[in-house]
Amino acid sequence: MLSRFILALVLGQALLVSAAEPAAEEYHVKGAFLINFAKFVDWPEQVFKGPSDPILICVVGQNPFGPGLERAARDTIVANRSVSVREISDAQQAAQCQIVFLSAAEKKRSRTLLQALQSGSVLTVGEWEGFIASGGVINFRLEEEKVRIEINTASADRAKLRISSKLLSLAQAGKR
Repeated sequence: MLSRFILALVLGQALLVSAAEPAAEEYHVKGAFLINFAKFVDWPEQVFKGPSDPILICVVGQNPFGPGLERAARDTIVANRSVSVREISDAQQAAQCQIVFLSAAEKKRSRTLLQALQSGSVLTVGEWEGFIASGGVINFRLEEEKVRIEINTASADRAKLRISSKLLSLAQAGKR
């Protein structure tokens, strides 16, 4: 009886690990995108207080990336600026960031956050259907187990963000 319990426990753990792997891989890819967005987006110069201020990637609420995003950002330099990652909880903190990621878990409070960030030059990134229609700039979506992006160029224009044609070409046709 005890051996069956142990076997069930081991199998249960194996299932949890294998179920977590696709999500871990998905967020590894999304994290790489977030860091690389910094290379393909230009912010107005007044967004930064000084020439050595970092590009700040902020994750609202629970961080689905784990420590991997912070480790990857640590070694990244874009236009002579380091890239830093912070976990934040509100719109006031988000206004200090250049890139703000809102996970699907933050969908309920996204409208308030997006409205608060509308007057700033913040690249907002989400991951659910309807994010760009709500005013977000870039949305991640899964298609055939691959991470794809949609870009709302009108929202980018309102935020005074210039998105590189290279990044725009990665966006899904008709979803820019």
